[in-house]
Amino acid sequence: MKHFPAFFALQDQPVLIVGGGEAAARKLRLVRKAGAAVTVVAPRLHDEIAGLAESGAVATIRRGFVAGDVGGRRLVFAATGRPEVDGRVAEAAQAAGVPVNVVDRADLSTVVMPAMVERDDVVIGISTGGRAPLLASRLREAIERLLPARLGRLASFADSFRTAVRGVIPEAAARLRFWSGFFDGPVADAVLAGDERRARERMLALVNGRDAAEAPRGSVAIVGAGPGDPDLLTLRALRTIQRADVVVYDKLVGEAVLDYVRRDAERIYVGKSRGNHSKSQDEINALLAEQALAGRRVVRLKGGDPFIFGRGGEELDHLRRRGIAVEVVPGITAALGCAAVTGIPLTHREHAKAVTLVTAQGSDGEPDLDWASLARLGQTLAIYIGVGAAGRVASRLIEHGLDAATPAAIVENGTLPSQRTVVGRLAELERLVRIHAISGPAIIVIGSVAALADAALEEPARAAAG
Repeated sequence: MKHFPAFFALQDQPVLIVGGGEAAARKLRLVRKAGAAVTVVAPRLHDEIAGLAESGAVATIRRGFVAGDVGGRRLVFAATGRPEVDGRVAEAAQAAGVPVNVVDRADLSTVVMPAMVERDDVVIGISTGGRAPLLASRLREAIERLLPARLGRLASFADSFRTAVRGVIPEAAARLRFWSGFFDGPVADAVLAGDERRARERMLALVNGRDAAEAPRGSVAIVGAGPGDPDLLTLRALRTIQRADVVVYDKLVGEAVLDYVRRDAERIYVGKSRGNHSKSQDEINALLAEQALAGRRVVRLKGGDPFIFGRGGEELDHLRRRGIAVEVVPGITAALGCAAVTGIPLTHREHAKAVTLVTAQGSDGEPDLDWASLARLGQTLAIYIGVGAAGRVASRLIEHGLDAATPAAIVENGTLPSQRTVVGRLAELERLVRIHAISGPAIIVIGSVAALADAALEEPARAAAG
């Protein structure tokens, strides 16, 4: 992020626009909506600006710009379209410590103008830092289609009850829970539908109701964060994460996913790696219960899917036995994500009629697996936590009859920018891990489908292996 987003309070504040053409008129329309006291400096004025000047809505100075014009301004716009004049405006404003925006010149601006979505007092700004204005415009159009027309009225309606709610519910966390229920419930629906009389009646009943001041009940949502790429979060996972008071997360949950967590939410890291557990599973279970019993909305965020080698079932059982409300939000598990981005179909009519997900790490080392069943032909094996056990996995499968030449693929950091794919044969699995220094989280895919990995992804790995 190269530009810090902020909103200017411009009501009755002095703003200068240098320029009298269409670009200046566009800026004038925006700042007048914010209630600014605007002065336009230009030798000639656009008809719209001239009309506003005649009505007294805008002050004008009909001459060229001089450096002293920026004095005492809260914000300055340079919109002449003449590089030498706009450059002088930017230089003068910066020397005076006044924020300045130069139209179509982000390099001269200390403030960049976002594309804006407006719903009365609800304003969304979208910026690309001046690098791709058309992209910002496209994003604005997409958001415009999503937002209800009466969203601004909903904000005003909620504001009208803020004092009453604070009086009934003095504790901040409980108030947050109340408002969350309000915006997700029938009162907000009535406002958005235009029936504010019914909404007000329901809101009064809600505020004065018996449950309003009760301590909030905590809950836990066990959420699958997917294989790493934040674009693969489900919509339900995203909504749940953004409503959390506390997020308890694993090593496999990357920063890009955590960026979606509310800034005021508490984050607790409980990641585990081989030989290094920041917290035991029993400690994690106790932590989740403690936070929920304190009335907080807890998200237990796990890489992949929480019920695929994520111990989500153990956490679910622990919480339910203590009477804590639990929701499970599934995620795209690593095997599915890694296979998809490398072009490996885990099932295929000509290659594999079944897929088996296996972990190579048990609670006490090697898991008790039916290797003979795993070595049967006509299926795909997706091996989790297999990098450190690659040689053992290959040996066990070959011992039980699987052809040593069976294709195998290793997908490291699947779906992330650092993703690597290595393709070879089952017999050389341990060597592939070693020579390619595979160290990140990886899925091993064994079966004839592994040979179908996208050529563009596997070619560098094959060249290195050869």
